[in-house]
Amino acid sequence: MVFRSCWKSRHKNSCGPTPCWIRSGLAALLWLYVTHFACGSGALGETKNVVQKDAEFDVTYNDTVTSENQTIYAFNHTVSRNKTEGVRVSVDVLSHGFESPILFVVRQKQAVLSFQVPLILRGLYQRKYPYNHVGRTLCQPLTRAASETQYFFVDVSTLSSQGTNYQLRVSRVESFTLQTDKKFTFTASPSQPQYFKYVFPDGVDTVIVKVNSDMTFPCSVMSVQDIQCPVYDLDNNVAFIGMYQTMTKKGAITVQRKDFPSNSFYVVVVVKTEDEACGGPLRFYPLRPDELIDAGNRSKVVDVIVSPAIKSEVYVMGMLFCLGIFLTFYLLTLLVACLENRRANKKREVFQNPEDTSPAETASLLVKNGDGKTVASPYEYGSFADNGSTISSEALTDSATSTDNNYGYMGQEPFKRRPILNHLHHIAIRLERSLDSVGRSRQESLSSVEEDDYDTLDDINSDKNIVRTKKFLCVSDLARKDKRILSKKYQIYFWNIATIAVFYALPVVQLVITYQTVVNVTGNQDICFYNFLCAHPLGALSAFNNILSNLGYVMLGLLFLLIVLKRDIVHNRALVRNDVNALECGIPKHFGLFYAMGTALMMEGLLSACYHVCPNYTNFQFDTSFMYMIAGLCMLKLYQKRHPDINASAYTAYACLAAVIFFSVLGVVFGKGNTVFWIIFSVIHILATLLLSTQLYYMGRWRLDSGVLRRMVYIIYTDSIRQCSGPMYIDRMVLLVMGNIVNWSLAAYGLIVRPNDFASYLLAIAICNLLLYFAFYIIMKLRSGEKIQCLALVCILFTAVVWGFALYFFFQGLSTWQKTPAESREHNRDCILLSFFDDHDIWHFLSSIAMFGSFLVLLTMDDDLDSVQRDKILVF
Repeated sequence: MVFRSCWKSRHKNSCGPTPCWIRSGLAALLWLYVTHFACGSGALGETKNVVQKDAEFDVTYNDTVTSENQTIYAFNHTVSRNKTEGVRVSVDVLSHGFESPILFVVRQKQAVLSFQVPLILRGLYQRKYPYNHVGRTLCQPLTRAASETQYFFVDVSTLSSQGTNYQLRVSRVESFTLQTDKKFTFTASPSQPQYFKYVFPDGVDTVIVKVNSDMTFPCSVMSVQDIQCPVYDLDNNVAFIGMYQTMTKKGAITVQRKDFPSNSFYVVVVVKTEDEACGGPLRFYPLRPDELIDAGNRSKVVDVIVSPAIKSEVYVMGMLFCLGIFLTFYLLTLLVACLENRRANKKREVFQNPEDTSPAETASLLVKNGDGKTVASPYEYGSFADNGSTISSEALTDSATSTDNNYGYMGQEPFKRRPILNHLHHIAIRLERSLDSVGRSRQESLSSVEEDDYDTLDDINSDKNIVRTKKFLCVSDLARKDKRILSKKYQIYFWNIATIAVFYALPVVQLVITYQTVVNVTGNQDICFYNFLCAHPLGALSAFNNILSNLGYVMLGLLFLLIVLKRDIVHNRALVRNDVNALECGIPKHFGLFYAMGTALMMEGLLSACYHVCPNYTNFQFDTSFMYMIAGLCMLKLYQKRHPDINASAYTAYACLAAVIFFSVLGVVFGKGNTVFWIIFSVIHILATLLLSTQLYYMGRWRLDSGVLRRMVYIIYTDSIRQCSGPMYIDRMVLLVMGNIVNWSLAAYGLIVRPNDFASYLLAIAICNLLLYFAFYIIMKLRSGEKIQCLALVCILFTAVVWGFALYFFFQGLSTWQKTPAESREHNRDCILLSFFDDHDIWHFLSSIAMFGSFLVLLTMDDDLDSVQRDKILVF
């Protein structure tokens, strides 16, 4: 049908009350107005031909358009309420008319779609990419009728005076509605985006949309949008609504029914014009602002599959599994404590009821010590509670020595058990009476004592330099300060870390809630680096399983605090009874650092959970800050065991840890590829290593002043050159040399490689130093003739095995914020435990257990010394 675009007025023959000539004049004026403004021509009276054609699906129309003609293609199709059919419009422009492109306008019942060909898409720095082939899927309006015929029109026009050839084809989209658990393959490009519809089946409230491709590039975007028009399916508008994420080979979005009132949604796949967002190369900067750049072939073959997510029963099973694992440790702890108490009660009964004791049991109470003397066998302390009810070892030693010649096997004379035990009992009573005055002084209130009020070593001011620089030091040499003072000093560790935890955790929780809100509101899933193939939402949380798996840190940290509290109570009761083993034997018991370690473990769980609310590089320090704390506190506790008088104060220790965290933040913000930063940090690292080595070697008996260089030169000259003598403290020197080799190597590695993950690099430095010191401690302990009790040995072996498995799962690397979000998703993997937990969750489980075991090792490894005099315990 051909007709004039400038419509003439159609009048009736009857003029009515108005004269016909007036109506004719008005019609002429109207005709001139329409001709001037509607025809798109500047010349008055120029006409434009509009051609409307009835068109059919799956037919290719070859035609030419100019500024003087416009073509309208009319289509109709039947829309069913229970069946959705996709309609796709494909256009090819055969001539290159970039200055006057062809405009295509698709008019539907409830939507209008327009685009120009060649289609110009912009990249970074306003680079322009032309596309002559464009394909768009039409939005499908909803219908309430069972079946309805709908019409839509495709208008083709241009302002070019020269003819432009084009091809138009409208076709139905096969498999426009995606089926559950059925893979669908299609091809997309920047100018030919694709989207498909998915309808939630009955009984399914959550699904996971997985998009895969064998091609890393071109970079693409997958989006989930509500059923509404228009659909945003171009690179420059796909982020306007819905949820979206960039992808290379993998992409996954978990979709919940509650977020889509229509119980359906569109899955949109858009190929980007450039690959920079996915970590690809960046094209050159255009020489001229309006220069058009050939994009080349950017087609990408994509597979999409929609699968039901886990049901609520799996959530319940996962939570019960998590609680069950860690409650098991509570039960095991209770069982071991009951067994140890039972053994202690039996041995108390042996001493309280000597007439019920057999000769073999009595003889077992007397053993030979290292000097060949007969002494009383001490009670075996439990792993989780100190036994404070033992008779003093000194009394037993004196008793055994004095009666060695009178009691025992003398030829065939039977062993006389009752006189021995009665004699031991009387000696113990006399010794306890002699210690009454000491006991009264030790029971004074701790609240009235301050370390800074007076010098706690007044009695040895004249010789403490001599004592601490002896070649062979014993624990008694470094445990001369009043126990009350030291106990209060080390309790500050706990109160300080508790205060730090409150002030640190509150803003962290507020920030991650804001992060999660931003993700939910904007739909930008490139903000957080989840394992999207195993991210189970709950409420507003996107990955509840990663948060739940951190429960172990909190529960086991609390359990460790309870164990330490039990030991503290038992030890204090022993002090009240003036038990000589508690007063004068074994490693001095100070529990403040243990309380701080348990608190740090609990806070690590809380802050790790906060980090996993939205893991990314800006909040990674939440996950590592208390790891630095734990590593530092463990090293301090190892050092404190045999150096209680000269260990660092809480204020100094936390100030150093604060400096570490400060450098961690600087490294994350400024360290990536910054040579100046790495040089400064390496110099500081090496200087700190040297200063700490000097402090440890001389036990703090040195001064950092203007004459330190002169004294160093003098010592090197006199000891190494003039006398050619070796180091005085060989064991300490071996440890410090190894420590310097490790730290200098780590500093060189950082300076050369400059790793992107500075926080993990800093944590590796702390862990390497902790492991080195722990290995040195164990070796020196065994070398000194000390033994490791059975329970401590079991803890060591168990912890080592668990750490091995934990590190295996840690290095699986399910995501990484060192790369782009799209590259990070290439590492995503499905759940491996109960269809709920992934590899990183198992790392959380195992690492929390391993840390708990490591703390138990520190708590129990020196229990074999609880009956050994402190002047017999070497310092190393």
